Order: sequence, then structure tokens, then C-alpha cells
Amino acid sequence: MDKNFIAYCGTYCGICEWREKTGCKGCKANAGDMFWGECDKAKCCIRKGYAHCGECGELPCAKLKELFEDPVHGDRGARLRNLQNWKAGRDVCEELGNVSQEQAKKI
Repeated sequence: MDKNFIAYCGTYCGICEWREKTGCKGCKANAGDMFWGECDKAKCCIRKGYAHCGECGELPCAKLKELFEDPVHGDRGARLRNLQNWKAGRDVCEELGNVSQEQAKKI
């Protein structure tokens, strides 16, 4: 697992279909200014000096809960499990398997 592609929100960008399709370098390299707009989760982590949201004592905050439960971008708990694993030092990730990722496969 390439740690440069560990996203602040719990997504592992190394296997992201959108990254492949858009040439995105990931939220860390882009400092939260993504191909789709500004990421408030990334900006929050950058402001607090965290490597990812798993380091925050507010996990999961309202911003993350909204993302986790989104009908298109939600992930059935995968991001939260990723963040917990990364905080514990485990270099593992789950695919999100959400509607957005499935849409990217068709582009």
C-alpha cells in the first residue's frame, strides 16, 4: 500500500477508479483541492496537522458521518474501518464499493 494515496477521509486513492480516470494525484498531493472541488475533510486534517481523520479525537465527526451515509459516496463502514486500521498502524484498506466508484468504472 502506497501511503501517499491514503486519503484523509479513509479512502485509499491507490485503487480509486476516479483517480485513474481523471489523473488525480490524491488529496494529499492536491492539498484538498480536488478535481471535483475543495474537500472540507482534507482541509480540516491539513489545518489540524493530521495524516488522516483517524488521528482525530472527534472520529467520526459530522462531516465524515455525512460522507459515510451519502447515497452515492457512502461506503457501508469501509472508510471508518480503514481509518481505524491506519490509526492502529495496519497497512490495509477496504474498497469502498459505492455507487460513485461503480460509475467511474463505466467511463
